[in-house]
Amino acid sequence: MHFRSLRAPARLVLLLAGLVAPVLAQTSDAQVRELDAYIQKGMREWEIPGLTVSLVRNDTMLFAKGYGVRRLGVPGVVDVNTQFGIMSTTKAFTALAIAMLVDEGKVQWSDPITKHLPEFQFRDPFLTREATVKDLLTHNIGMGNADLMWARGDLSRAEILRRVRYLPTAYSLRSGFAYQNVMYGAAGALIERVSGRSWEDFVRFRIFAPLGMMQSKPTYATMRSSTGVNQSEPHFRIRDTIRVIADESVDVLPAAGAIWSNADDMANWIRFMLNGGRIDGQQLVSEANFRELLKPQTMVTESEFYPTATLTKPRWMSYGLGWFQQDYRGRFLAFHTGSLDGRTAMVALLPDARTGVFIAGNLDHAEFRHALMLKALDIFAGTNGGAPRDWSTEFLALYAGLRDKGVKARAELESKRVSGTKPSLALASYAATYTHPAWGDLVVAEQGGALSIAMGSSASMRGTLEHWNTDTFRAMLGDGRSAPMYVAFTVDASGKVARLIMDGSDEYVFTRVEAR
Repeated sequence: MHFRSLRAPARLVLLLAGLVAPVLAQTSDAQVRELDAYIQKGMREWEIPGLTVSLVRNDTMLFAKGYGVRRLGVPGVVDVNTQFGIMSTTKAFTALAIAMLVDEGKVQWSDPITKHLPEFQFRDPFLTREATVKDLLTHNIGMGNADLMWARGDLSRAEILRRVRYLPTAYSLRSGFAYQNVMYGAAGALIERVSGRSWEDFVRFRIFAPLGMMQSKPTYATMRSSTGVNQSEPHFRIRDTIRVIADESVDVLPAAGAIWSNADDMANWIRFMLNGGRIDGQQLVSEANFRELLKPQTMVTESEFYPTATLTKPRWMSYGLGWFQQDYRGRFLAFHTGSLDGRTAMVALLPDARTGVFIAGNLDHAEFRHALMLKALDIFAGTNGGAPRDWSTEFLALYAGLRDKGVKARAELESKRVSGTKPSLALASYAATYTHPAWGDLVVAEQGGALSIAMGSSASMRGTLEHWNTDTFRAMLGDGRSAPMYVAFTVDASGKVARLIMDGSDEYVFTRVEAR
């Protein structure tokens, strides 16, 4: 069930009114020691190889430190200059870029997308006509998840955006919430069209430079091209062992999550956000458009929010322009996570306390980031409310429970497997190219009595097909870290394989392509 976009609650309006109110409480060495000890303990409990943290309060970086190693088994410690992918926390930079262009009169929040990108079309003509620039940033435009288009690794951004017209709508415009990276990719294209410079250059010269973020890079490629780069490596828990995995990037949709940065630079970003769009006396965006960035745009249900909400129990949850939002112990909290295989990030702002924190780690979905965010705010912004809680211990138990549920669900699925069945056709009969207008080609090949599957150029989208039952096969993709995918083939009246369906979803129906 989706909530419709609603007016902000009255309590929320009051919270927003104090976005840049000063806080006079002092910081003690004891607070710093408490945070440092909490981080070290959390890293051990969550088995995180490397982590970097910076904390800002009252326009001052109070804390910045690196922990652990950049890569397991290799010398090289994490420090405040170590580069980490910040992934989806990039979205706030993209929203800021559009706010700057609104200030310049080059675009308006309410402009139809097609005013600036006439080639950008949805399947629904109403959506094409009515969707606005702001809708690209709020995850309520009506489209479901479309990450498969960029995850396959062989489509250009222009081609990904062209294929949006073939995607079904998940709900009507502005009536739900579905996280959408491709729409942020479109926002990046719009920035380029309106400004006359690449998204990368816009971010580099209009945001990084004035904020003094001189070590930050707009994409993975630009980070890797730097000499002597101090870079963290991604790690993933595969069959209960933490391993280094190959790097991936979202450079094809940079505006959705491509930035690389470090603790020092991100402290400047937090200073800028806590100062209402001002850095060292320079106002980079108007106060009105800065407020628009943090204004709740889409209300979000608990089922669509982070699992941690079941314990933190916020009264409301929303999404702004590049920021998630909730109340935390009666205070307005804006934050965003960043996640890509092997990496995690978090940026959080408690504006009325002028306190913010940046966290980045090199272990996949190490949700200690949520605990550390809240602990840092409890210590330095006084949000503990007289009732301190060990969020790390609570969240460890929460996510262990979620993993157990996943194990039980897979075991239940295994128990329903029909034994003793065989494919209705010889394996070679399933070998073919199958296609979908949005998701592209998928190739099934037969060699040596076994089937393989491949979609695009990404190694994570290639694997083996093992027979499950009748004409359904289980796909094991990449290096084994992904959950199995189930592929069902349908046979037409002539006895020939006609279609392939992924995970039983009507959204992923591929039609067999006759030999070209």
